[in-house]
Amino acid sequence: MEPVRVAVVQDCSVVFNRPATIDKVKDLTAKAAARGAKLVLFPEAFVSAYPKGLDFGARIGSRTPEGLEDYRRYFDSAIDVPGPDVDSLGAAARSQGVYLAIGVIERGGSTLYCTVLFFGPDGRLMGKHRKLMPTASERLIWGFGDGSTMPVFQTPLGRMGAVICWENYMPLLRMHMYSQGVQLYLAPTADSRETWLPTMRHIALEGRCFVLTCCQYLTRGDCPADYAAPQQDPAEVIMAGGSCIIDPMGRVLAGPDFEGPCILTADLDLDEIPRGKFAMDVVGHYARPDVFRLYVNQRPAPPVVATSRALRNPFDEEEPEA
Repeated sequence: MEPVRVAVVQDCSVVFNRPATIDKVKDLTAKAAARGAKLVLFPEAFVSAYPKGLDFGARIGSRTPEGLEDYRRYFDSAIDVPGPDVDSLGAAARSQGVYLAIGVIERGGSTLYCTVLFFGPDGRLMGKHRKLMPTASERLIWGFGDGSTMPVFQTPLGRMGAVICWENYMPLLRMHMYSQGVQLYLAPTADSRETWLPTMRHIALEGRCFVLTCCQYLTRGDCPADYAAPQQDPAEVIMAGGSCIIDPMGRVLAGPDFEGPCILTADLDLDEIPRGKFAMDVVGHYARPDVFRLYVNQRPAPPVVATSRALRNPFDEEEPEA
């Protein structure tokens, strides 16, 4: 099998500025494609911000007017899926003939979701993954995804899917991804600590898959003047990158980089996957379904279901079977 060149982008949003961020995505995608990449991955919440350091004025039992205005600005900089901004991102993929996976903040009605969008080289939106479990204070600003957006896509490059940031610490979600035969395991994140690298190496070894992860490199100077983060020095780093690419045996092919904005590339030999699974396939010969078994609910879970059909009264007695 011919090697597949992939790229992870380590850069930052134009914080709260959706049009400028999308223009930046187009430029960075072109730069990655110029280096031969066929798949380009951007960090979590790249369009148009991972609001690290903000508290949105939230206290138990109260919220400040300033925090509500921060949220209003954040909401306005999010995107609708589908919508014209999605079309623009698709055009970036189409113009370079690449697969594009990118973290966005998605408006779903009046709720925001942390989402990864997947585009084909024809610019078509292949699908999305909504973060199932926002972490800690993220739950103030993002809703929860459900089991209907946990896809793995079959592509000529390999089977690709995404798990966002600390979702990667959900063992059952990882198991579901492995069960779908994921080969290109995409892990956009906002975690730039040095402890992220061993997590990614563990997942590559556990799933016998290639792991691509990227985080923003963001300084205080990249944010608006009124960005209410603890950092005030324009040179102070808010997110330090640490992006990397790992092979199925846990070997680091590129990165981690903590020095500044960059694009990392690597050539992936997918034949390394069956070689690795000779010794361990956690959803195959290394599984014990007689002892452990995972059930996954992939149905959408909308809060309101409208129907014209008569619904059975749940308090009615069920008729006995004949």
